[in-house]
Amino acid sequence: MTNISRRNFIKKGSAALAGMIIAPSIVPNTVLGKTHGHVSPSDKLNILGVGVGGRGAADLQAMETENIIGLCDVDWKYAGHVFDKYPKAKRYNDYRKMYSEMLKSADAVMVATADHTHAIIAAEAIAAGKHVYVEKPLTLYAYESRLLTNLAKKYKVATQMGNQGASSAGARQAINWLWNGEIGEVTRIEAFTDRPIWPQGMAAPKEKMSIPDTLNWDAFIGPAPYRDYHSSYTPWNFRGWWDFGSGALGDMANHILQVAFKGLNLGYPSEVIGSSTMLMTDACPTAQKITYKFDARENMPRLGLPACTLTWYDGGLLPDYPEGHPLGKKMDVNGCCIFYGTKDTMVVPCYGHEPYLLSGRKPVVPERLRVVKDDNHQQDWIRACKESAANRVPSASDFSESGPLNEMIVMGVAAVRLQELGQWLKWDGKNMRFTNIPTGTKIRSIIEDKFQIHDGHPTFDRTYSEPVDANELAARLIRPVYRSGWKLPEMPVL
Repeated sequence: MTNISRRNFIKKGSAALAGMIIAPSIVPNTVLGKTHGHVSPSDKLNILGVGVGGRGAADLQAMETENIIGLCDVDWKYAGHVFDKYPKAKRYNDYRKMYSEMLKSADAVMVATADHTHAIIAAEAIAAGKHVYVEKPLTLYAYESRLLTNLAKKYKVATQMGNQGASSAGARQAINWLWNGEIGEVTRIEAFTDRPIWPQGMAAPKEKMSIPDTLNWDAFIGPAPYRDYHSSYTPWNFRGWWDFGSGALGDMANHILQVAFKGLNLGYPSEVIGSSTMLMTDACPTAQKITYKFDARENMPRLGLPACTLTWYDGGLLPDYPEGHPLGKKMDVNGCCIFYGTKDTMVVPCYGHEPYLLSGRKPVVPERLRVVKDDNHQQDWIRACKESAANRVPSASDFSESGPLNEMIVMGVAAVRLQELGQWLKWDGKNMRFTNIPTGTKIRSIIEDKFQIHDGHPTFDRTYSEPVDANELAARLIRPVYRSGWKLPEMPVL
């Protein structure tokens, strides 16, 4: 055995210690002598941000108590202000390269990309044992939501969907009122939003544009079918295109329907039907209406849960103001959810802010929900990340709750796209499939509408898609077929 002098031992040990002091900025806390899955509240998480130019910038700002070690955005012009704000973070325009170089050094990942890439980016992080925060809608398709929910359960990571109203005092108050029986049994729910406030209802552009030098277009397309670049697709207005977004329903329903889904334990719908303005092949419609039916659920201690319907409106369509609504008081244009109970009617504005009863009562009821400190949605997730898996208190919109919520929402998107069937669609929630679409039925959509008026006479000229098998389309609207080279992990068997 080689002899080592006391002086050399101290010298070498000091150098190693110095390395350990520097290491936390590049090595996840779980490596440095921490209990697996647990980070001391006084320690900082190492966080990667994917999709940081838009909503992701606000999420990162709320996470600045931690170490932001890497940033990725496909559009460096759009994300430039965020790159400048965190100069020590490494920069990427493809999350796959960032993951290959930095995922091992991270504790957690924030995902705020276009909707169609949420699932694949989050799934890889979860499978690597990383905590994830994913903006709403959680995913574009129901199968993807189920997958993230089950992956999170398998790998025991802390999760949060970015519907920040779930952490608000108003949402808690509304749910406490429901659970205390203040409005009685609810058999009808109506909800709306003024979205879209981005372009929808149009044909795909025919013009081919040059891809900007600052944009990684192939990385933006990701798992979606490839199409040529056009400025109408990104950055902000991806929400209006079926391949990349889910329109007003996907964008806002996770905010507006969260209280209903949790407070009434809605679970899987049994049936759904959708309708809209002109149904285009490529773009979401300018306005739509979706109605879900829910079977009776097991009663709660102070609240019966009979069968009920939930109807969603957007694009300027509105439900009637409820009878007895205060004169001169307008409902929140961002959106509201109206609960018609046997004892009272409750209106819950967007994000759960300041719910009210039409009777004018302001009941004082027991607090049955955990209070999120300062209503801070992002910090509630960070708190959960630092707790051990065995003792973790889930965040306010943990995937165990937000996954099923988003499943319901994006299943409604599928119903809109299947509206030509002209029927209620029966939904098998457990197996994620519609069960009553007639075999062999073909449907189509409108590629382009060239309606014109010549000399005072209307000319109707529409280009339709080729008819497709409705059952095959329905299956793809629930579980997408990814572009070659892109693949999700297998669904865990739990």
